[in-house]
Amino acid sequence: MKKVPAIGVLLLGCAVAAWPAPPAPLTTLRALRALTNAEADRALPVVFEATVTYYRNTDTDLFVQDDGAAIYVSYKAGAGLSPGDRVRVTGTTQGSLRPIVNAASVTPLHHGALPSPLPASFAQLVSAQLDCMRVRLRAVVRSADMAGVGDLRGIYLQVSMDDGYVDAAVNSTDESALGKLLDAEVEITGIATAKFDQRMQLSGSRIDVQSLADVRILKPAAAPSAAVPLAPLDNILGNYRVRDLSRRVRVQGTITYYQPGSTVVLQKGSNSLWIMTATSEPLRIGDLAEVTGFPEVRNGFSILWLAEIRDTHVQAPIVPVAVGWRELGFGGNAFNLVTTEGRVVRQVREAANDEYVLEADGHVFSAIYRHPPFSDWAHAAAMKVVPAGSKIRVTGIGMFYTPDPFNGPVATDVLLRSPDDIGVIGGPPLVSIRTLILMVSLLVAVVVIVGARGWAIEHKVGRQTVALAAFERQRSRILEDINGSRPLSEIVEEIAALVSMKMDGAPSWCQISDGARLGSYPANSTALRLAQVEIPARSGAPLGVIFAGLDPLSRPEPGEADALAMGAELATLAIETRRLYADLRHRSEFDLLTDIHNRGSLDGLLDAQIEKARQDADIFGLIYIDLDEFKLVNDLYGHQVGDLYLQEVASRMKRQLRSHDMLARLGGDEFAALVPVVRSRAEVEEIALRLEHCFDEAFAVEGYVLRGAASVGVALYPEDATTRDSLLSFADTAMYVAKHEKRRVPTAHGNPEATA
Repeated sequence: MKKVPAIGVLLLGCAVAAWPAPPAPLTTLRALRALTNAEADRALPVVFEATVTYYRNTDTDLFVQDDGAAIYVSYKAGAGLSPGDRVRVTGTTQGSLRPIVNAASVTPLHHGALPSPLPASFAQLVSAQLDCMRVRLRAVVRSADMAGVGDLRGIYLQVSMDDGYVDAAVNSTDESALGKLLDAEVEITGIATAKFDQRMQLSGSRIDVQSLADVRILKPAAAPSAAVPLAPLDNILGNYRVRDLSRRVRVQGTITYYQPGSTVVLQKGSNSLWIMTATSEPLRIGDLAEVTGFPEVRNGFSILWLAEIRDTHVQAPIVPVAVGWRELGFGGNAFNLVTTEGRVVRQVREAANDEYVLEADGHVFSAIYRHPPFSDWAHAAAMKVVPAGSKIRVTGIGMFYTPDPFNGPVATDVLLRSPDDIGVIGGPPLVSIRTLILMVSLLVAVVVIVGARGWAIEHKVGRQTVALAAFERQRSRILEDINGSRPLSEIVEEIAALVSMKMDGAPSWCQISDGARLGSYPANSTALRLAQVEIPARSGAPLGVIFAGLDPLSRPEPGEADALAMGAELATLAIETRRLYADLRHRSEFDLLTDIHNRGSLDGLLDAQIEKARQDADIFGLIYIDLDEFKLVNDLYGHQVGDLYLQEVASRMKRQLRSHDMLARLGGDEFAALVPVVRSRAEVEEIALRLEHCFDEAFAVEGYVLRGAASVGVALYPEDATTRDSLLSFADTAMYVAKHEKRRVPTAHGNPEATA
C-alpha cells in the first residue's frame, strides 16, 4: 500500500478547513423571533423545545411558546398533539409576515401546564405586538356564525373591544352556542394571530381559540336577537353609533396614480398604498408626496381615507415592474406600478371609462382608463383605437379584488393613468380566424385540384387514389364545418371517422376533457391494442385524447401516430375555434360588469321586436331606468364599491322581470328593459313600478348599507313611437320628467350612507 505524500495530506487538510461548516441549529424561540424575513428565507436549521399552545388535529397549524416568546409552526395534520404538551421541534425557518418554522418532526416529551395568558389590548393585537402569544381579552360579541370548509368548520366570531373589532376562530361545531354568544360580554383566551393580504401587509387581527371552553360569558345579552323590536326598513339608524378613536398617520411615497376627488396611490419600493381623498388639486405622477389620513381596512386591504396630500414637487419616479399574467393574477403586485403585455380581444367605450379586454397566456383581463371626474362624456378625449388582435404593452396600477393569498389567482385588471400608458408593439397575428378561413378555402381549392388530377390518373393509381380523394374530401368537409354552424359533437365524430378511414377501418374515438366520449367506441376495447395521442391546447391543459383500437397482435407502425396526430390537430382547431367564437360573441353582446345585455344587444333585439310587431300587429313596451345619485356612491366609497353596487342593482332588477323580458345596461348608471309580451300600457307601467320599488330595500355592499333609488320612463309601441331611436328617446324623456317631479317632492331617501 502506497503512502500519501506529506504535501498531499497538507493540501487535503487545507481543503477541508476551507469548506464552509453548516450553520448551527437555532435552539430558542427568542433567537428565531430575532431573525429578519430575509434571514429566515435561508432555511436555517432549528432544534428547540417548547410548549404547544394551539393545535387542531384536522389542520396543519401549530403554535408553540417558551420563555416569553412564541412562534407559528407548519406541521402535518393528524399528529394528535394537545395544548400543554412539551415537544421537541426540528425543521427549518421560512419568511412570512414574521419568521415561521417548517417542521420536519415534532416529538412529544411530556405533558405540562400551559403558559399564563397575557392581557391584550386592541392596539397590541392590531399591530401584531403579541403575534403567536397566548392572550386573554374582554369584548362584546357582534356576530357569531358557523364558517369554514370541510373538517375545518368552526364558530367564527367578530367581537368589539374598546378601540376596534377583532375576529375569533373557535375550534367548535356546537351551533347551539351561537345564540348565547351573540351580544354577550365575553372573556376569550387564545392565540393572537394576524390577518394579512397577498402582499404580506397587515389587514387586521384574529384570535385562534382551542375550544369553546376558552370563551367565557361574563355578561349575557340583554335580550335574545329574536326579541329585539322590529324597525321599519326605511329607518334603521336609530341605534347607529360610531366611536372613532383612530389616529391620523403620515406616510411618504411616490404618486403612481391620481383620480381627482377620489383616489391617490403611493408607492415606495415594493410597497404601495391605496388612498381615498376628496382633493381635486393638481398632483403630478412621479412626484414625492406626503399624505396624512386615517387607517382602515377595505375589501381586505389596509388603506388610508379622509386623506390630505402635500405634493413636494420633487420627482422620484417609480420604474414599473414587468409582469406576466401569473404574477399579476396572484396579487403580489396589488396596487403596484406594473407593465404587462397582451393581445387586444375587444375594446369598449363607456361613460365612466375606456376598457381594453386583453388575452395573455390563455387568460383574459382588462386594462381600464377611467375618465376624469365631472367631465362631459360627449366632450371627453377620443378613445385610443387599437385593432383587434394587436399586441400591446400597458402600464398602470395592478388591481386585485380578493385579498386571500391562499386560494390561487383571480380576475385582475390594470388601471391606466392616461391613454399614453398603451403602447402598440405588434399588429394582429398573421394566423387569425379570417386568414384561417382563407387558408381553409385555399386548401379546399387545392383538394379539388388534387381530386381532379387524381381522376385523370385513376388508371395509374387505382384504388389508392380513390381512397386518398375520399379522405381529402372528408377532411375538407370537416374544415368547412369547423367554420360553419354544425354542432361541435358531430364535427368531432367526423374527425374520429376520418382517423378510422386513415387506419383501414380501425375503430377511433375522442375523449374530451371533462366532457363526452365521441366516435366509434368498441365494446371490447380492453381486448384491443390502444394507440392514443393527446389533443393539445394552444395554452393550458390538453383538450382531450384521441384513440384508435387495433389488433392486439399487430405491431405499432409510423402511420398510426401520423393519423392520430392529424386527427388531434383537427380536433384542436375545431374545439378552440368554437370556444373562441362563443367567448367573443358573449363579450360582444353582454356587459362585462353586470353580465346583462349591453347597448348593442338591445338595439338588435329592439329592431327584431319592431319587425315582429309590424308583421303581427302587436304592441310591446320599453322601460328606461336611471339610477338616482349614483355619482355619490363612487365619490364617497370609490369605484370598486360603485361597481359592486351596479352588480347588485342589475341582479335585483332582473328578479322583477318575467322570463321573456330582457334587461340591458346602456352605460354608466342607465338601464333599459324590453317587455315584448304585453296587453296594455297598464301592464308595462306595473312592471316599471316593480322596478322602481325594488330599490326600497337597502343594498349591503362591502360592509356598507347603501340606500338607492331609480327613476323610470315608459314607451309603448306603436302608440308612443315606431322606431328604435324614437322609442328610446320617448322612454328617456319620460324618465327625466319622472326624475324632475321626484326632485320637486321631498322623499325619505337621502344620500347613500354606510353602517359598520
